[in-house]
Amino acid sequence: MTTKTLVSMSASMAALLMAGCGGKILYPQYYALDIPAAPRPAVSDARLPATLAVRRFETLPYLRQGRIVYREGPAEIGFYDYHRWAADPAATVTAAVIDRLRASRLFSFVKPYDGQGRQDYLMSGRLERLEEIDSGSSVRVEAKLSAELVDLQTAATVWTGDADETLGVETRDVNSVVVEMSHAVQKSIDRLVASLDQQLPAK
Repeated sequence: MTTKTLVSMSASMAALLMAGCGGKILYPQYYALDIPAAPRPAVSDARLPATLAVRRFETLPYLRQGRIVYREGPAEIGFYDYHRWAADPAATVTAAVIDRLRASRLFSFVKPYDGQGRQDYLMSGRLERLEEIDSGSSVRVEAKLSAELVDLQTAATVWTGDADETLGVETRDVNSVVVEMSHAVQKSIDRLVASLDQQLPAK
């Protein structure tokens, strides 16, 4: 039995019980990705004496609806009715990417892109997937990110990368699903930054 099925059954039973106790309305529960701050290394010079701006990561339209997504098949996308994001996952991912980049010391300065000032590089990214996958008796989560780096002085794309992570969920409830989603996103961000570290041109 999948997490989605268990939650739907629980919600239905709760609705019946509440209906018998005065018809109380079910209210949504809200969740947020929890991505720990990156550890700060000892003070050192940045690898590039350059500034970087990071655009807000984009997402597919179905990930912007606010409800947590699950799949029971490759072509099927479902949404929990009473389990929603308290904060836009794309905003959380963007902030975590900036945090990881600052900790990496690859650039002398990293900031969110606001259209102001003159930066040397611009990073754009996309949250490709963030969902629960129900497959028979198992429940997993998948996160996938992609990004590119543009040299604003030459308008050349100097790096592109993508990273994904799939993790199993042992306890079948939505809170556990979100915890593993947070871990999957964190691992994907770490891989993206590691890829950038390996391919970043020296100046």
